[in-house]
Amino acid sequence: MPTSRSYGDACTIARALDVVGERWALLVVRELLLGPQRFSDVRRALPGASSNLVTDRLRELERHGVVTRRQLPPPAASTVYELTGWGRELEPVVLALGAWGTRIPLPRPASLGVTSVLLFLRGAARPRGTACLRVELDARVWTVRTEPGRLTVEPGEPDAPDATIRTDPPTLNALLDRPSWLEKAVDGGRVTIEGDRDAVRRLLSERET
Repeated sequence: MPTSRSYGDACTIARALDVVGERWALLVVRELLLGPQRFSDVRRALPGASSNLVTDRLRELERHGVVTRRQLPPPAASTVYELTGWGRELEPVVLALGAWGTRIPLPRPASLGVTSVLLFLRGAARPRGTACLRVELDARVWTVRTEPGRLTVEPGEPDAPDATIRTDPPTLNALLDRPSWLEKAVDGGRVTIEGDRDAVRRLLSERET
């Protein structure tokens, strides 16, 4: 059930938590940071949350003006959720919370989602050249574009990518930490690359250390 609980505290921190402090709410926001998503995409990214709970969080965030819904034009003709302008202002808050959480031990067992890895890639990348890559993670496709000093990520198929890389989030995360493992991962079948392999190497290695 959606909740309308409030701290009843005039402090702006408490008022913000009235909007995004419910369990899973900020993780829903996290999943929308890279662009519009269908309900099924958000639900799949949060395996620990039931469909009803994800529905409730989306409804609450929409009611508060953090999230909005829109219908994609044909042929897609599906409904997607995306952050409003006010909702996007949560991005530095969510990323700062992630940076703060790096010193907290990993839970066991721990999963690693697509969005988390791509947000890390976007934040740490320091590309020196221009490229367009098709990144397929767990059967979802993302467009990754680089230009000197900037990397962008958005959902969906790119036009004429320089390379395609197919893998899973844990493997991509490991390769961002150890780019030299790329050939071993390819040989072991954990990564598939089509097109310009050097563009993939640059994607993995040109980042802040």
